[in-house]
Formats: sequence, structure tokens, C-alpha cells
Amino acid sequence: METKDQEHLRLLSIFHYVVGGIGTVFGLFPLIHVTMGILFLCSPHILQGDSGAPAPELVGYMFAVIGGCFFVFLEGLAVSVIYSGVQIKKRRKYLFSFVVACIMCVFVPFGTILGVFTIIVLSRESVRKLYEDASQARSA
Repeated sequence: METKDQEHLRLLSIFHYVVGGIGTVFGLFPLIHVTMGILFLCSPHILQGDSGAPAPELVGYMFAVIGGCFFVFLEGLAVSVIYSGVQIKKRRKYLFSFVVACIMCVFVPFGTILGVFTIIVLSRESVRKLYEDASQARSA
């Protein structure tokens, strides 16, 4: 028979997969900026104004580099959320899951909702006991 805490952890694990998947899709949007930056670098005449002077290459590099950084950050966060769901399911890496939940609170609305619920569930003493029991079972 599954306890209330085990059920909550199971649901949290599933929701981490869902939010991580959504985050993975939204993390692809900065690739639009990367593509634009590469386009500006390969075809500078696109940015020419009325003066006919080509736009500085800096614009293309800024678009590509900043877009690339956002892409890596968002995809890394999405993978961390999915990995946190895996660890919640296995009852491992309590602190990692707690930190990821705190970071998720910044991403409104789904990240905030899931982050707050994860913090509430992981803060329970009975849940900490489940993690400790799982750790002792693995080491035995």
C-alpha cells in the first residue's frame, strides 16, 4: 500500500518529466536568434540601411552568442528538471532536487507551481525519512 508521501513523490516525478519536456521545447526558441545572427554574418546586406553601408558584424555575433547562451542555459535547466524527476522517483539526491525546485520557482507559471509543491513535499520530515530509508537500503 502506497502512503500519501509516496504518492506525492510519484506525482512530483511525473510532473517533473512533463515540465522538463515543456522546458525543452521552449528552450529551442533562442535558436531563432542564433539563426538570425548567422544570417546577419553570412549576408550583411540584410542589415543595410538607407546609407548603403554594411552593418557591423558585431550585431550578428551578439545575436548568435547571446542566443546560444540562452539555448544552452534553458536546455540545461530542462534536463536538470527531468533528472530531478528521475532522482525523486529513485529517492536519491535530495539536495539536488530541492535546489532545482527553488530555481524552478523563477519560471512562471508551471515552474513556480511545481517548484513550490516540490519544496513543500520535500520539506516534510516523513519524506526525508523515505530518502534516508532508500539510502540505507542501497548501502545494505
